[in-house]
Amino acid sequence: MAEQDQSGERTEQPTEKRLREAREKGNIPRSRELATAAVFGAGVLAMAAMTPALARNALGWMKIALTPSPELLQRPDALFGHTGQLLLGLLTVVAPVAAICVLAGFAGPLLMGGLRFSSKSLMPDFKRLSPLAGIKRLYGPESIAELLKSLLRVALVGGAAALCLKFGLNQLRALLDMPLEQAARSGLGFTGVLLLSTAGALMLLAAIDAPYQKWNHTRKLKMTRQELRDELKESEGRPEVKGRIRQLQMQMSQRRMMEDVPSADVIVVNPTHYAVALKYDSGKMGAPRVLAKGVDELAFRIREVAQMHKVAIVSSPPLARSLYREGEIGREIPVRLYSAVAQILSYVYQLRAWRHGAAALPTLPDIDVDEGKPLR
Repeated sequence: MAEQDQSGERTEQPTEKRLREAREKGNIPRSRELATAAVFGAGVLAMAAMTPALARNALGWMKIALTPSPELLQRPDALFGHTGQLLLGLLTVVAPVAAICVLAGFAGPLLMGGLRFSSKSLMPDFKRLSPLAGIKRLYGPESIAELLKSLLRVALVGGAAALCLKFGLNQLRALLDMPLEQAARSGLGFTGVLLLSTAGALMLLAAIDAPYQKWNHTRKLKMTRQELRDELKESEGRPEVKGRIRQLQMQMSQRRMMEDVPSADVIVVNPTHYAVALKYDSGKMGAPRVLAKGVDELAFRIREVAQMHKVAIVSSPPLARSLYREGEIGREIPVRLYSAVAQILSYVYQLRAWRHGAAALPTLPDIDVDEGKPLR
C-alpha cells in the first residue's frame, strides 16, 4: 500500500475544490469539433431556411453592383464611396446568417462547460517555451489523439462529400443542358445537399469528440492519494491552526462568561480550586442558571470580579465541585442540586436583608451533597 502511495499514480477523481480552481484558471473542457459543427450546421440551416429572402437580397445587390450609375464615370472621386456602399449592402445581405453563426458559436462552450473568462489564462506560460515540453506535446498521447481525430474528420467529411457526388453526378452533368435559371436552381439544390451532408458528418465527429474531451479533462485533473490527503487536511485545517482557533474561541467564551459574573446572585466556591456563578430570577427562570464556572486561575478571576462588584461568595466545597462537574454555562442547574442551591440562595437573600438592617445575621447552612466520585 505504501509503494502504491509513493508511485504518484493519479487514480482518484478530482475533488470539487480542484475542479473549481481549474475553472478559475480557465481550464475547462473544450471541443473544437463541437464548436465547428455548431457554427457550420447553424449556418447551413439558416441559409436553407432563409433561401428566398437571401436570394432576393442577393439579386438586388448584384443589380446595383453590376449596373453602376453613368454619373460615376464622370466623377471618379465618387467611386470610393460607391464601393463602400456596395460592401455595406453585402454585409446587410449576409448579416442574418452571420448573426446566427455567431450565436451558434456560443453553443459549443455552453454545452461543454459554460462560458468563463479568466485573466489567468491570458498570462504567459514560459513552460511552453521549453523544447523538451514541446517534444513531449508533439509526440505525446495528445498529439496521437489529435492525429486520429484529424484522420477521422477527413474520413467522415470526405465520405459524406463522396456519397453526394456519387449520387448527384448525373444531376451535375444535366446542368449543361438546362436553361440558366433552372441550372442555377438545380445547382443550388445540390450545393445545399452537399452542405447538409458535410454538416451531418461534422456533427457525428462532434458527438465523438465532446465526450472524449470531457473524459480527457477529468483524467488530467485526477489526483494522487497523497494530493487527496493533503487537500483534505487543508480543508479541515492544520492542527496548529485548529488549536489556535480553539484557543481564540475559548478566550471569547471566557470573556463573555466574565462579563456575566457581575449580574450573578452568588458565587459558590471550593474555596480556592473551584468557583461557580449562579443567578436566579423567579419570573424568568424555572431554576437557577449557571452564568460562569472555572477552576484554579479562572476560579480566582471569577472570585476577583465578584468581589469588585460586591457579589456574595459562599464557600461550599462539595456543592462547588458538583456544580462545576454537572452544570453547563447558560443552562439551569441539575434537578438533584435544587435543594442545596435553594439553601445557598436563601442564605444569600437573608444576608442581603441583614446588611440593610432588616434581619438578624444568618448562619450558613451545612450543605449535604452526594458528589459521587470527587474531582479532587
